[in-house]
Amino acid sequence: MDTQEQERKASEAKELKKPENRLISKSVKGVLCIITSAFCFSLMSLFIRLSGDVPVIQKCFFRNAVALIIAAAAMLKSHQPFRIGKGNLKYLLCRAIGGTLGMVMNFYAVDHLAISDASILNKLSPFFAIIFSAFILKEVANKYEWLAVLVAFLGALFVVKPSFNVEVIPALAGVLGGCGAGFAYTYVRKLGQRGENGMMIVLFFSAFSTLCTLPWLLFHFTPMSVKQWIYLWITGAAAAGGQVFITKAYTYAPAKEISVYDFSNVVFAAIWGMLFLEQLPDGFSIIGYVIIIGTAVAKWYHSIHKPSRAEQSH
Repeated sequence: MDTQEQERKASEAKELKKPENRLISKSVKGVLCIITSAFCFSLMSLFIRLSGDVPVIQKCFFRNAVALIIAAAAMLKSHQPFRIGKGNLKYLLCRAIGGTLGMVMNFYAVDHLAISDASILNKLSPFFAIIFSAFILKEVANKYEWLAVLVAFLGALFVVKPSFNVEVIPALAGVLGGCGAGFAYTYVRKLGQRGENGMMIVLFFSAFSTLCTLPWLLFHFTPMSVKQWIYLWITGAAAAGGQVFITKAYTYAPAKEISVYDFSNVVFAAIWGMLFLEQLPDGFSIIGYVIIIGTAVAKWYHSIHKPSRAEQSH
């Protein structure tokens, strides 16, 4: 019996070493990370909303300054070197520029549009990530993967019910925000493929965006109440968590495999709306939740469990 047990354990260890099983493991980690990231970013949006009439650039500064402190502290605690991988600086700059522009545009849209319109425009980021991935990473999605993202996007439309009767400039800002985020996430994936430290990616982006918004803050600072200070510090902490987990997600798996799960942000936001903003979902929102969750389950089955079972059958 002991010999049989040893043989069974050896066989299991061999299975885990197979490339396809390692790929599945990374895909699962990517999904879990992107859902956790969506949860953190939904908290960030809640506290941005609760912070009131603070200028957009000021909100952006605190969102990133807090994330910078947390990322630096985490690297110091784990004794990670503050060193950029060889040849990665240009990719870090692309990620930081896209992320900073996307963040400013998204915050501007939130401040000038109905929150439902701003949210749906920001949810264009997975589409842009897949498009940019095709050109930058040569990761082209198949027809089923495109369909899954489109169906999830349809679910988001049911939830936010955009009217699109908005002024052109804020709406364009929202689209550019989604574009900037998608561009940034593509370069996060690129950096992950090149072995760049995930915390360094977060630290670089936080430092870059903080420095970009600092000059405006020095000359145009708007006084805030104690409550607004607290809310913006919480915003920064939630943003740091979101950055860490979305960075891990796109280093584990390509956008075409996991971007659909980013729509879970809509579900989390609906929960915060019910709990803190007295916003109850209507029938259309519930239909949207079912579509989003159903698509996520179908995508999970098609991308992970179905190929795994096919391999086992052989």
